[in-house]
Amino acid sequence: MQKSTPLITPVLIAGCIIILISFAVRASFGVFQIPVAQEFGWLRVEFSLALAIQNLAWGFGQPIFGAIAEKVGDRKAIILGALAYVFGLMMTAGSVTPLAHQIYSVPIGFGVAGMGFGVILAIVGRASSDENRSMSLAIATAAGSAGQVFGAPIAELLLAAMSWQSVFMVFSAAIILSLLALPMMKAPAASKAQLEESMGSVLNKAFRDPTFAMIFLGFFSCGYQLAFITAHFPAFVTEMCGPILPGGALYSIGITSTSVLGAVAISLIGLANIAGTLAAGWAGNRWSKKYLLAGIYTGRTLIAAVFIMMPMTPTSVIIFSVAMGSLWLATVPLTSGLVAHIYGLRYMGTLYGIVFFSHQLGSFLGVWLGGRMYDITGDYTAVWWVGIGVGAFSAIVHLPIKERRHEAIS
Repeated sequence: MQKSTPLITPVLIAGCIIILISFAVRASFGVFQIPVAQEFGWLRVEFSLALAIQNLAWGFGQPIFGAIAEKVGDRKAIILGALAYVFGLMMTAGSVTPLAHQIYSVPIGFGVAGMGFGVILAIVGRASSDENRSMSLAIATAAGSAGQVFGAPIAELLLAAMSWQSVFMVFSAAIILSLLALPMMKAPAASKAQLEESMGSVLNKAFRDPTFAMIFLGFFSCGYQLAFITAHFPAFVTEMCGPILPGGALYSIGITSTSVLGAVAISLIGLANIAGTLAAGWAGNRWSKKYLLAGIYTGRTLIAAVFIMMPMTPTSVIIFSVAMGSLWLATVPLTSGLVAHIYGLRYMGTLYGIVFFSHQLGSFLGVWLGGRMYDITGDYTAVWWVGIGVGAFSAIVHLPIKERRHEAIS
């Protein structure tokens, strides 16, 4: 009898450490929106464009780093990503113009790609057994959410003690330290059958398959919603939320201002998403991934619509953060698992990277449009409604997907 592979492996542990630190830094950038704009007197769109470019570079970099990992080795791809990440952070810390911030957002985006979902999930997927794969992908994704739990509050605490430039240097050191987990990251070699199948052959089958196109299109709204909220929600809450009353429940636990509430909201989204993502991984092993994804996008659409139609209060911010957080990255293990199931594991990193590019196109639009519309109208309402519309589209476009292995695609 063949011995089953354990769920918790050294590869999974290492992947979780790297993705946690990488995403803790990435998820904190919204906290810097107001400090950077105030220091230099920039319009909101200037910093927003830097974050939008970062997300777009992440999208471009994801299939590139996936291919690098599959051709020259996973660990080399991660090291290359870490070096790009640190270079971008350090150069940004010394930048004083919007153009410089926007230029150095490119290596930061490539760094997130090299240390992010495309590379890490492909390694974890190959190192997992069939029965554990969905849950392993969910655990690695949840680690990214754990980074979000700590990233924004830590950034807020550090900003109280030092300049935002110094915080970027601290984050650079954390990225380098995460590489200490690399010795544990060694996935099993590909099988003979997998090695015989060329990347071109797999890509050709995927590109001719309407299912791949629907997965690609469906992931757009996920990026739009997540990036917009990560980049703009702290500022949105700071400026638009009702007052936090002294003596109230939130005040008594240290949330004494709307700026603190904005950072805590991002943390709560990440915290709720840990449970939501693990639940998605568990469910993905039991039910149709496409219907689960359609349900998640429907839930996001309804939650966002209700939130934006109601007066914003500290209570509604907390409720929204927990509700949206429970569905936040739940799409990732299901989408990556769908790609692995249909097209196999050998080139999962490259194929998921291509799908993820759609996610990052949405991210670019969500972050940039948020800043642009704020400067034009003074609020974010129109951007929220665009996110609600694309969320409804994603719910619909997943329904015709055919969950069949790529060998059956002619």
